[in-house]
Amino acid sequence: MQATSFTKAMVATLAVLALILAMDTVRLFAGEQWLSGLVRIESQYYFALFALLVPAAFLLYPTKKWIDWPIAIMVFVVLIGFFVTAEQALDEAWEFGAPDLAIAAALVLWLAILEALRRTAGLTLCVIAGLFSILPLITEYMPGPLNGLPASLQETAAYHALSIESIFGLPFQAFANLVIGFVVFGVVLQHTGGGAFFLNLAFALLGKQRGGPAKVAIVSSGLMGSMSGSVVTNVLTTGQLTIPAMMKAGMKPRVAAGIEACASTGGVLLPPIMGSTAFIMATLLEIPYVEVALAASLPALLYFVSLYLQIDAYAGREQLEGLDDDEVPSLRETIATGWFYLGAFALLVFLLIFLQREALAPYYATAALLVLNQFSPKYRLNWPGLFDLLFNIGKLLLELLVILSGVGLIVGALSVTGLSGTLVNDLLSLAGDSLGLLLLMGALTSFILGIGMTVTAAYIFLAIVLAPALVGQNLSPLSAHLFILYWAMLSYITPPVALGAYAAASIAQANPLQAGLSAMRLGSVIYIIPFIFVLDTSFLLGTDMWASGLAVFEALIGVWLIVGGLQGYVTGFGLVEKMYLRIALSLAGLAIALPDLNLVLPQAPDNNLMLIGGLVAGGLVFAISWQLRRQPEG
Repeated sequence: MQATSFTKAMVATLAVLALILAMDTVRLFAGEQWLSGLVRIESQYYFALFALLVPAAFLLYPTKKWIDWPIAIMVFVVLIGFFVTAEQALDEAWEFGAPDLAIAAALVLWLAILEALRRTAGLTLCVIAGLFSILPLITEYMPGPLNGLPASLQETAAYHALSIESIFGLPFQAFANLVIGFVVFGVVLQHTGGGAFFLNLAFALLGKQRGGPAKVAIVSSGLMGSMSGSVVTNVLTTGQLTIPAMMKAGMKPRVAAGIEACASTGGVLLPPIMGSTAFIMATLLEIPYVEVALAASLPALLYFVSLYLQIDAYAGREQLEGLDDDEVPSLRETIATGWFYLGAFALLVFLLIFLQREALAPYYATAALLVLNQFSPKYRLNWPGLFDLLFNIGKLLLELLVILSGVGLIVGALSVTGLSGTLVNDLLSLAGDSLGLLLLMGALTSFILGIGMTVTAAYIFLAIVLAPALVGQNLSPLSAHLFILYWAMLSYITPPVALGAYAAASIAQANPLQAGLSAMRLGSVIYIIPFIFVLDTSFLLGTDMWASGLAVFEALIGVWLIVGGLQGYVTGFGLVEKMYLRIALSLAGLAIALPDLNLVLPQAPDNNLMLIGGLVAGGLVFAISWQLRRQPEG
């Protein structure tokens, strides 16, 4: 159901108030807090932000007017009550023993969040969050791994609503203190023509190459996916332009859909923004966001290089050409009309990396973008455009907030029952001393949860349950968290769900399952990348530059060989038609790319032997394929 003009106006107004509150909290205004007399402690800020955004979810996703408005008003009143009594609740530790009225209000908030979750994120996540949230009530009756410390309904409700470990736990805190600004920057960039600019820039740079439109999709969808953080939304926006262009260039519809799905999915992994999940990761790890972005940069580079090589090999095998000169925009004109987008992006990176002003950076970059946008005659914001911009900001903020609150219920239930620690021990017990088995179990668990949850929700849950088990096996905490993130988002390109591929298939009018299989094949290297960096921390820029450079070089050579084997075409050499040669290429690539196999397989040979063997095998395969390619036909 489409939102009414009144609802849109209300959401836009609430978004403005929420942004003022958020900007004041991070001391954006001349280093002082204007609202310090009103918002005196941190929990008051959380209650106020929640009150401004979440009640509108019941009006933006309505069922019946006679029930939507009462629920919205009731949730608002409850949160205002918590806001007023926040200091008393802190002094008297209400999360462990609240008055009857506060417990009743907590129950209302608990149920309201589940209903808001059902409306905004779907029934699956609502059911998962709901079942986990009541775990303290039934844990004493559950079997081994789920048997924990019980709590009464009153204790559970108070803990969910009034502690800083559940609804208002670390995911919510990351949203309130960091994510909001980057969400705003991403929405503003799209609404001021940034999406069209990056698409034109990609066409100008890559459009003439073989398979050019597909390579354009990699760059444009990757950049926009990084800012939006939503795979499906990115597919449905940039894919409207890239998928028809790919099909016009001769690509099969299922392949065009698969490429767009892979590119949009990879945007979640691409610095400097990486969607909202990376900021939550930084909060959970208690490290600066810039460390997460730097660590994620080389794996993301490897993923997009592998996609580029896959497309180049596919285009070479199918003898596809690039676009004609008249179909490619001028690079000079593109930059001349949209240089300010690059300026705002550069300012964001400078503030993030060099000044390390994570909380303030997106607001300054957004302000610069809005000012510079007024010099663009084509995309200059007018009043209707500004209204639409504010509405979309409010809509995206409340959706994220509801999802994070639902995940908070899961985390809170595990915390109050003590299961967040015991589940880790159970995983370690099941895996024994086998790091390889633990990684495979973690990958499978992450993938399955990614089917039923958003990337962010699945990551947060597994960061609490699985990451400590991986760290307990002497893995780097950052690599363990990135490993989980990668596998949680793989469900977007892997059948039977493959939501990103299915969304792309709807644009390409292709068979959804075939599109999913194409995406899985084109993005196949991403199934290997997490194992590469989790076993070799030099890939995360965690050691000296020489070690990182060597790790990247090995991985790139390995990926080149793997792609050649998968596509039957090696960039720089040509066709490889014999199946045994293609298998040999892929195996040689794996031997080179995967580090320290002896860590996960005790019987495996030393990594140096694997590297030498891989290089020798690769050389032999290239020699054979080159000789076969030069032989005359017949």
